[in-house]
Amino acid sequence: MTTIKIAGVPEHFNLPWHLALENNEFKQQNIDLQWTDVPEGTGKMCQMLRSGETDIAVILTEGIVKDIVAGNPSRIVQVYVDSPLIWGIHVAANSSYQTIPDLEYKKAAISRLGSGSQLMAYVNAGNENWDTANLEFEIVNTIDGAVEALTAGTADYFMWERFMTKPLVDKGIFRRVGDCPTPWPCFVIAVREEVLEKQPEIIKTILKIINKKTANFKEIANIDTILAEKYHQKTADIQEWLSLTHWSQKPLSKNLLNNVQNQLFDLKIIDKKGTFEEIVKAI
Repeated sequence: MTTIKIAGVPEHFNLPWHLALENNEFKQQNIDLQWTDVPEGTGKMCQMLRSGETDIAVILTEGIVKDIVAGNPSRIVQVYVDSPLIWGIHVAANSSYQTIPDLEYKKAAISRLGSGSQLMAYVNAGNENWDTANLEFEIVNTIDGAVEALTAGTADYFMWERFMTKPLVDKGIFRRVGDCPTPWPCFVIAVREEVLEKQPEIIKTILKIINKKTANFKEIANIDTILAEKYHQKTADIQEWLSLTHWSQKPLSKNLLNNVQNQLFDLKIIDKKGTFEEIVKAI
């Protein structure tokens, strides 16, 4: 049995992995796939890949591209979710801010430096033609930390996946003032180079199993109810999310990587671009 460590956010996107694990689909192929939930998100997972704390990460595209360019010894092996991530832009429910332009010189709560919540604050600023040099951040680690920061007023707004954050909106803790979809497919699968070199067949098998699962995921009986119960969502919200979400079984193309890097470079999120071979590994 080969042990492989994998990390991902505790969100509905990753239920296909958990279903495959529950069905022992990896163990049937002699793979002990050990999943770790990472509520802190992409910045933390980049750190885990660098340290060897995880072998694989199901991770935000922009975050891992940025970190590989900065020296993370990992490669993207395929796209996991092809559709954009819809980031809700949230303020405290009793906040005086009503629209996205109200937030121009305000402080964003982010999970950590290099996280999707920070990078998407830059994307949003670019969309709004704000000077990104004026962006200010408060590190809050998790969504619970964001609740504390916005409630206490130590940060003014928080960007997080819209549907996972909606229960906080429904409870009257947050108010959503707008959305900011990623201008690229949202999740990719990244693997440490050392693991790719030593265990290429194991990684291929893992991808084959998860790709089979995601290809048929929406056809699972009562999947909307299962997701709603597991992630504390309203069934109607999950149905909307499922209609907007498309999993991928394909590698990251050169054109797509160029598109991501060009936008990150224009936003000054990266100060140089990596080659396709440095960032992507087809297996």
